Amino acid sequence: MPKREDYISWDEYFMGIALLSAYRSKDPRTQVGACIVNAQKRIMSVGYNGFPAGCSDDEFPWESDAADHAESKYPYVCHAELNAILNNGGRSLEGCKIYVALFPCCECAKAIIQCGIKEVLYLSDKYAAHPDFRAAKRMFRAVGVKLTQLELARKEITVDFRPENV
Repeated sequence: MPKREDYISWDEYFMGIALLSAYRSKDPRTQVGACIVNAQKRIMSVGYNGFPAGCSDDEFPWESDAADHAESKYPYVCHAELNAILNNGGRSLEGCKIYVALFPCCECAKAIIQCGIKEVLYLSDKYAAHPDFRAAKRMFRAVGVKLTQLELARKEITVDFRPENV
């Protein structure tokens, strides 16, 4: 019997893990996940956007348009990229790739650069004109981090949790 021909690519697999991780986010507006992979195609860590451990997502604000910045989500939410880096448990991420649906902001770019990640693979660059994202690209270019906007042939993957289909 020949092998299956319709299996997913490595990029689809790792981006799929990042997108699945985003489903853990409780952010009502934007859910982002990240997956860090080493050169041997082993997952080093995953993360999603949410509040720091111990900061109740029932007590901290999820507002994005609050007049008082301290009453918005922005000073509290950890982005998916930073969570993936911090969830790694201290192992070296030198030379790794990070898969993320949304292009990283400048704060995440700093963390990505500092831990030695060498490639960012992303789907959307919808904030490309925003100064924080332009700054991220400038830093990535300055240090030689490769930026790859994925154009995947497969547009969706369905995950079926029913045991009779396993």
